[in-house]
Amino acid sequence: QVQLVESGGGLVQAGGSLRLSCAASGRTFSSYAMAWFRQAQGKEREFVAAISRNGANTNHADSVKGRFTISRDNAKNTVYLEMNSLKPEDTALYFCAARLTAYSLDLYQTAARYSDWGQGTQVTVSS
Repeated sequence: QVQLVESGGGLVQAGGSLRLSCAASGRTFSSYAMAWFRQAQGKEREFVAAISRNGANTNHADSVKGRFTISRDNAKNTVYLEMNSLKPEDTALYFCAARLTAYSLDLYQTAARYSDWGQGTQVTVSS
């Protein structure tokens, strides 16, 4: 099990940028595929981006492709989500998730595949 703590959310104007961070506890961070999900008020949780254990492979939802970038630093036990050209529809609670895996191409988009979750960080984009 890994404990996850997100940070970096806030209020930003449309067109602005934010960088979310997710710090993980434990010594086996590099054994986990990581992902970001988001949940807007009244809507279901949706996939945003995933990254493989060593960071070599990533997957982004079509809605954020070209604007958001997931990355990780295994030496710092941290995964990031760089968000540019933010839109009001990006407003949501953003969650970090972890999945223990032996596979380097593990990039699931389904929330149920991830066993460990943070508490979330709120991102609000004003128009």
